[in-house]
Amino acid sequence: MKRNRRVKILATLGPASSSEEMIRKLHDAGADVFRINMSHTDHGSMRELVRRIRNVEEAVGRPIGILADLQGPKLRVGKFEDGKVDLAIDDIITLDDNPEPGNATRVYLPHPEILESVKAGDRLLIDDGKLQLVAEASTGRAIRCRVVAGNRISDRKGVSLPDTILTSGALTDKDRVDLEAVLEANVDWLALSFIQRPEDLIEARKLARGRAGILSKIEKPQAVERLDEIIELSDAIMVARGDLGVEMPLEQVPGIQKRMTRAARKAGKPVVVATQMLESMISAPVPTRAEVSDVSIAVFEGADAVMLSAESAAGDYPVEAVSTMNRIAVEVEKDTLYPGIIFAQRPAAEATGADAVSLAARQIAETLNVAAIVTYTATGATGLRTARERPQIPVLALSPIEATARRLSLAWGLHCVVTEDATDMEDMVDKACRLAVQQGYAKAGDRIIITAGVPLRTPGATNMIRIAYIGADGLHAA
Repeated sequence: MKRNRRVKILATLGPASSSEEMIRKLHDAGADVFRINMSHTDHGSMRELVRRIRNVEEAVGRPIGILADLQGPKLRVGKFEDGKVDLAIDDIITLDDNPEPGNATRVYLPHPEILESVKAGDRLLIDDGKLQLVAEASTGRAIRCRVVAGNRISDRKGVSLPDTILTSGALTDKDRVDLEAVLEANVDWLALSFIQRPEDLIEARKLARGRAGILSKIEKPQAVERLDEIIELSDAIMVARGDLGVEMPLEQVPGIQKRMTRAARKAGKPVVVATQMLESMISAPVPTRAEVSDVSIAVFEGADAVMLSAESAAGDYPVEAVSTMNRIAVEVEKDTLYPGIIFAQRPAAEATGADAVSLAARQIAETLNVAAIVTYTATGATGLRTARERPQIPVLALSPIEATARRLSLAWGLHCVVTEDATDMEDMVDKACRLAVQQGYAKAGDRIIITAGVPLRTPGATNMIRIAYIGADGLHAA
């Protein structure tokens, strides 16, 4: 199925979209990658969702990516004697290690890592910032806090720590168990929540051992401060605007989104923009005009993918949400301003053979206005470097490895095809011409650009560009 856009759509599965029939409808409406949220999915349900996605993949005949989103550390206060307490500005409340029900002066905080890490002056945001506290003193077992905003706290509300670096890593015991389960199910991407520092990625990379790509969700101020280091250790990143907007001033989030999008593109790593993109479509069949503008900005910025969360997982209009996002993206990419904006943001090529070939292929393709760029990629690296160039010519990424093609389904502009490796140079050119025609990107008489590595089947050795003419039989015309 040929898409008429370059940006990809990542749709979250949930109660409104877990059947195989609905997954197929979401794919046909425009979803390229499906997200399974492990905060709300047990292992049996996860495996069943993977099975259904793979059935749809087989039916449609094109690779579909699966992203498993690990829960990460969920930090919450304990319970209160009356379920909640009312507070006033400048009231003092202590968060401690006493498991007894709380009251207006204290509450249990079942997270020793917070009690040990918070320092005087650090902020603690409760219930997505509805209640804001400032630590005045900490003993390692209790934190004495002053209320600076808000007036109520209730059972099991979440705690955000915009000023504190926790001593514990990003993976919890639940995450480790979930990680092994999703890897056994052969998902393509692992999303790590609440990353604070590059070191948080090390354990996940060791456990994954290359079996899935690592996507870091940037939702903490500490992660923004060390963004370049985190990108270097990640295979992709997500602009997780929900928690980011809680822990940082809301007015800073748009600028951070732009910075992250450009930094990821410079590194040649996919970047996903997420959270509240079409939030009103949870309960309405059409989005607000502001939401349409929000999605369009992410597309104009050159994000690799835009994501739907509750809109597709639990909303009343999951298919309509995906279809709406698809229409917005198609229309933006048809806009006369779009190529110029994408070109203006293009990073300089790095001094590598793969970047030099990708840059030259894009320049030749756009100069000659060829029908398509066809790139052979075993590991996915060449495909990502080609996507980094954001060519205005369609790109077919051919790979003999199914897992590579699935993973690349998250990357900007790549139409992925699983095919047997070429046997020799002539077979490579013929296969590229034939698939370009079969996939609807070229016809007899067209020219295509081919990039590959010579000798063949040598990972990471992209060093060849070939211009090929397509003959009447759909093969290379000598």
